[in-house]
Amino acid sequence: MAIPVLMPRQGQSVESCILGQWYKSVGDEVSEGDILFSYETDKASFEEEAKEDGILLATFFEEGDEVPVLVNVAVLGNKGESFDEFNPNADTSTNPATAGADTGPVEVEEKPKVIEFEVEDISPNRRIRISPLAKKMAEKLGVDILTLKGSGPHGRIIARDVEAAEKEVGKTVTQPILSAVSKPAPPPAPVVILEPGDDFEIKAIPNIRKLIANAMYQSLQNSAQLTHHMSADARQLMKLRKKFKNDFAGGTASQNVTINDLVCFAVTKALLKFPQVNTHYHGDKMKWFKKVHLGLAVDTERGLMVPAVKNADDLSITGLSYQLQQVATQSKSGNINPDLLNPAAATFTVSNLGNYGVEMFTPVINLPQTAILGVCTIIPRPKEIEEGVYGFVPMIGLSLTYNHQALDGGEATLFLAEIKNQIEKLEV
Repeated sequence: MAIPVLMPRQGQSVESCILGQWYKSVGDEVSEGDILFSYETDKASFEEEAKEDGILLATFFEEGDEVPVLVNVAVLGNKGESFDEFNPNADTSTNPATAGADTGPVEVEEKPKVIEFEVEDISPNRRIRISPLAKKMAEKLGVDILTLKGSGPHGRIIARDVEAAEKEVGKTVTQPILSAVSKPAPPPAPVVILEPGDDFEIKAIPNIRKLIANAMYQSLQNSAQLTHHMSADARQLMKLRKKFKNDFAGGTASQNVTINDLVCFAVTKALLKFPQVNTHYHGDKMKWFKKVHLGLAVDTERGLMVPAVKNADDLSITGLSYQLQQVATQSKSGNINPDLLNPAAATFTVSNLGNYGVEMFTPVINLPQTAILGVCTIIPRPKEIEEGVYGFVPMIGLSLTYNHQALDGGEATLFLAEIKNQIEKLEV
């Protein structure tokens, strides 16, 4: 029996995908699990695997075509089987069986997803079964579930397995799951040269650059943005960073927590004290969030991406570090869930240019969010250590851009001062 292959839906906000590369040709034998083709959303790349064994009877789209989600792109079946009924490009008006008949709109039903927590391992045909509670605990504590052995029914990982792993991090916790299971993204499409010249070339702008450009333009056109700058004493940050680095190297910590992780942890605490900043501005109304969904600006080969870490306020510092590393790695490899890249997915964004040596900058708000924090490099600045005694102290620059339509200057200043306070007195 012939079986259609649909263009998958990657996120509820995605309506179409770009067909990347066909890995199988018409007439090829296909086994379950073989990669049929790659495809892209506006920011992420994926690969579609065959769900059944069979022969690739037909393909209905070419590489580079934009295909609506849940539309047939190919057909698998037995040699010689008819596949015309699955062709989305067929003109049904010429089909005697359907000519003159009002069949009404055709609805393509997506197969329901099984609500079960399973994680695919790098080993073929192996799946890791884990309870919802254990999965949540592992994410919060930053425990790599690939290293766990389940003690529940049928080898299922349960809460006590995660608790035991957290106590034995030096023995059981290694690198995050992404380092093992994420697949490299298909290479970006080559840039199209529209017009060559003797000393110049006019090139087409990639789709992601068009999206970024439009988002930045719309942000500045539709909000009253103002930036405040402040510095925080970074000695506590550097002390904690050194401790986590040594503990990780010695095998007693599950995560190599970075300066950026610590700043994000401090920001999350500050947002809980200033809920008016943890909002979305919608003109005549504002959306106040009870949870912190933290956006992280990530520089990738395809362009800037801002994935969200959901419920960041529920995470420990190691759990937050794990989640930040996870979404950053997924963004760079092109496997990020498109829903997490939607600007509305995050309630507040952190953009860190400290590694580039930037001392001060003006980040642009990711609308409809109310504000964004720019994190700058750490540089020594003179500071009064005690009365009448001055010395050079490592200071980290903080640049808060906020929508003056949603926040007053006083509120924004107090919030920025709270971030400074959290950084300087951070406890984890």
